Amino acid sequence: MSDSKPSILVVEDEPKLRRLLELQLADEGFRVHTAETAESGLQLAGKEEFDLVLSDFKLPGMTGVDFLQALKRINSDLPVIIMTAYGTVEAAVEAMKAGAADYVLKPFSLAELVLVIRKELAARELRDENRALREALGKRYEYKNVVAQSGPMQAVLALVERVAATNATVLLGGESGVGKDLIARAIHEHSQRAAGPFVKINSTAIPENLLESELFGYEKGAFSGATASKPGKFELADRGTLFLDEIGDVPPATQVKLLRVLQDREFERLGGTKTLKVDVRLIAATNRDLRAAIEEGAFREDLYYRLNVVAIDIPPLRDHKEDIPALATFFLEKFARESNQPVRKLKPEALRKLIDYHWPGNVRELENIITRAATLAAGDSLDASDIHFDSESPARRAAATAAPVLPPGMTLEKWEDEIIREALRRSNGNKSQAARALGLSRNALRYRLSKMGVADADDASDPAAAPTPETPHGG
Repeated sequence: MSDSKPSILVVEDEPKLRRLLELQLADEGFRVHTAETAESGLQLAGKEEFDLVLSDFKLPGMTGVDFLQALKRINSDLPVIIMTAYGTVEAAVEAMKAGAADYVLKPFSLAELVLVIRKELAARELRDENRALREALGKRYEYKNVVAQSGPMQAVLALVERVAATNATVLLGGESGVGKDLIARAIHEHSQRAAGPFVKINSTAIPENLLESELFGYEKGAFSGATASKPGKFELADRGTLFLDEIGDVPPATQVKLLRVLQDREFERLGGTKTLKVDVRLIAATNRDLRAAIEEGAFREDLYYRLNVVAIDIPPLRDHKEDIPALATFFLEKFARESNQPVRKLKPEALRKLIDYHWPGNVRELENIITRAATLAAGDSLDASDIHFDSESPARRAAATAAPVLPPGMTLEKWEDEIIREALRRSNGNKSQAARALGLSRNALRYRLSKMGVADADDASDPAAAPTPETPHGG
């Protein structure tokens, strides 16, 4: 568009709020168009090009979901921010499922709204640049301590380059050992926050009852042993980046507080009453399927959408084996520096053995194996006989030669399905009883049944499936 100002379409049926948003957003440097109905908003979106749509979720004549879907048919890349009343988070989650980029809860401040708008505009610019990047050929990316010469890893670094320039929340996915911490640090070091702190915390390395105090800090006397106040990781990461590893294992109570920090950028220390404001960029990482965790009731859906602004999936090492020679050389040089020894070389037979391996532990396992080989090898080069994999341990060899764990011709998935069906047979179809017998939550069993194609209708024989007369529905 010829006008350099970002163009926003505001769809709001309440006249005073519509006019207020028009004036205030114009003062913030946006070009604003308004519509009072969903139909007029769609007409404008079909005629003019907008950078973003800000819409009430409840509009006369059309449901919020229908309006979102209609907008996406006009322009699938158009970011839409939903305004919804406080206490109707379910509607906001429904909107994000339908394609909304984000939401704000009424009543909201102008500063909060502008922050969300600018974040989404930056994310859209990132997506556009990344699309152009994928169309460009031959560009290479290099980052300190990140060895990535293959196509799959170059695609990851292309995303890193674009997302680093923004303040967007990033969700890193991938198996354990693929190097999510290195990618997180690369994003931080190439961002505008590079001069600020990079704070890392692994939720699985901290006992569940201590994680909240580690993240948010605590006041003196908050619990037994709290003899002095202590800042949490969010305070320590102010004006920098907080890398929260294994986000999928964060307990539900802490998930609520994380959601608040992402929405409002504020929190209280454990045992404190003072509200603290922070300016922190969050990079989260997980090796779990968070969508499955949502289905099982173990992860909040609204938190997932707050985290999943920009998703970067890091491929396992077996999918980019062409990086193994450079990675092995990198780890050999690192070992030589740290141990003050000359750099050893890899013989072709040793390199071939590394490339033929399946790498269940990914890059972390490769570093361990190279370090062990360099430590124990006698000569100035590593031969195939110096390379020993964890899968070659006596315990694993014994397991490999033992009787098969599964019945002949049965896959693990089929065996699991058969166990679930047997549990249902023994419980006469009572899903709650079957779930207890299997050591699962009822939601987890429902998720597995849906994957098996088993109907999810609650039957009268399952008393736990329906609320009891003594328990109110909201309780």
